Amino acid sequence: MNEGKPGTPGASEGPDGDFELARPIGTAPPGTGPDGDYELRRPLDAAAAPPSTDGTSGAGAAAGPGRLGGTPGAVASGTGAEPTPAGPAAGPAIGGARPADTGAEHITGVETAEHGAPAAPAPRAEPPASGHSGPAPAPGAEAPASGPTRPAPAHGAHAPAQPRPLHDPDPYSTPPYGEPGPWAPAPPVQHPAATPAHGVAVGAPEAVSAAPVAQEAPAADPWARYDPWAAPAVAPLQQADPVEEDVKRRRGRRRRTLIGGALIIALVSGVAGGVVGVQLERSGGIGAVELPQAGVEAPDRDPDSVAGIAAQALPSVVTLHVSGGGRAGTGTGFVLDDRGHILTNDHVVEPAGENGDITVTFHSGDTAEANVVGRDSGYDLAVVRVKGVRGLTPLPLGNSDNVQVGDPVVAIGAPFDLAGTVTSGIISARERPITAGGEKGDGSDVSYVDALQTDAPINPGNSGGPLLDGKGRVIGINSAIRSADGGLDPEGGQSGSIGLGFAIPINQGKRVAEELIETGKATHPVIGITLDMEYSGDGARVAAEGGDGGPPVSTGGPGAKAGIRPGDVITEVDGRPVHSGEELIVKTRAHRPGDRLELTLERDGEERTVSLVLGSSGGG
Repeated sequence: MNEGKPGTPGASEGPDGDFELARPIGTAPPGTGPDGDYELRRPLDAAAAPPSTDGTSGAGAAAGPGRLGGTPGAVASGTGAEPTPAGPAAGPAIGGARPADTGAEHITGVETAEHGAPAAPAPRAEPPASGHSGPAPAPGAEAPASGPTRPAPAHGAHAPAQPRPLHDPDPYSTPPYGEPGPWAPAPPVQHPAATPAHGVAVGAPEAVSAAPVAQEAPAADPWARYDPWAAPAVAPLQQADPVEEDVKRRRGRRRRTLIGGALIIALVSGVAGGVVGVQLERSGGIGAVELPQAGVEAPDRDPDSVAGIAAQALPSVVTLHVSGGGRAGTGTGFVLDDRGHILTNDHVVEPAGENGDITVTFHSGDTAEANVVGRDSGYDLAVVRVKGVRGLTPLPLGNSDNVQVGDPVVAIGAPFDLAGTVTSGIISARERPITAGGEKGDGSDVSYVDALQTDAPINPGNSGGPLLDGKGRVIGINSAIRSADGGLDPEGGQSGSIGLGFAIPINQGKRVAEELIETGKATHPVIGITLDMEYSGDGARVAAEGGDGGPPVSTGGPGAKAGIRPGDVITEVDGRPVHSGEELIVKTRAHRPGDRLELTLERDGEERTVSLVLGSSGGG
């Protein structure tokens, strides 16, 4: 309010001698203050009292009895600073303070006008030079003494003289600086409200009513707990409610931070992974690569398995390299005995002729020179012998008559000069009549074989190699294959295997090999007849004329003795059908000389059966 301001003469006074609040300057009638603030009018009993010599008016002096502040001796602060009481008791504060409030209103230092506009701050009254902490009393006013405040004299009574204080009041009116005298009145004190949080507008104080201030009875003593030397209480800070926009911004910043962090982590991880990958690629990994693997096992295999059969037979199988007369060839053979005899095909050693070279290479890698012991083109078999070689292991010989279709077989040879090649298959057929050779044109090199057919892969270079049964015994000598172009020859061209291989039965090969080792030649069983090889009918027909100008049925031969005549057609041998002259030759050579045969023939539309004993002829 106007505490500390000089009073303005002529201000309106209340009917009971109290000051009244006037309207702000600028809107009030003449007589209001120059700064637009409210003025306090003089009391009715002292309206003409002059202002005090120390610059304070009646509003700044001690309050007298009446309705202005309740307890006598209270003064109001005009600067907004907290005053210090000068006595043990004080009344309610002047300036609109509500006595019932235990926590006083927030002091802003600026009072609000009627319409809410802030009023100009009241000029500070010039304090006296004394160090007294309270305001100087007005002339003629009764100075309060220490202890309980004494009531002021009645209206119109003469005020008694007051003693001079021991020292001048504090020039800044800011108790408790400077020790106050015992007569200093207790200033009113308002407890400050909590300081508003940053960003919240300070609420304007309630507008001061222009009506006169009514006397209010204090509800409680506000000075009971006042301690002027206590540390000022610090109000707790209050956080203003977040603004929705700030929340969105904060969430956006958090989201951008998370995304940025994720991108940085991904980038760093990618770079680190690339570096590690390059290092692993260059160094071959963190450690040596070690894949799971089975341990070392014993090399022994079941003797009846393919591996067991191959392990037993390979040391006895050899590879032959033959050259002579501008020709060369490669074939296979196997050891017959410990004396160095090796059985092979005739067409394998045929290029060597009389003065060619034959080199034998064993499975161990050792080599030796070999010589031809005997050969027979009709059976396509030959025997060679190596000298100066010891420790040879012959292959055991089986019995080809015991072989059945479907039996497992193993073939060993050197296809395309790949020595020691092992293949396996089954017996596809028995007594398959085949003819091979015939390059000379006179038929002297044609071989007739009652062969074992197998699907074990056989290729050029396998010729002369053994065909083994399931027990590792020799049951045949691989001799020919059916080529893809339909041809059939001992080497099978160069087309390779198509699953049609043929082997000479070991029973025939054993007999021929024995004769070749003993005499160098092999005998052939014969009937003593000449066949018409141009006959296209079913069966083998006896020719009308002999091949050398002699009779078609040899005189005194086995056929003549059995009653065979020219023109007869032989249809069966030992009850098995014969469809051509080649088949009859094959069936005949499948036997030994001296074996008895039963022949079925047709003559003049009649069927007859004859029996004969096979003769013998020198081999070539």
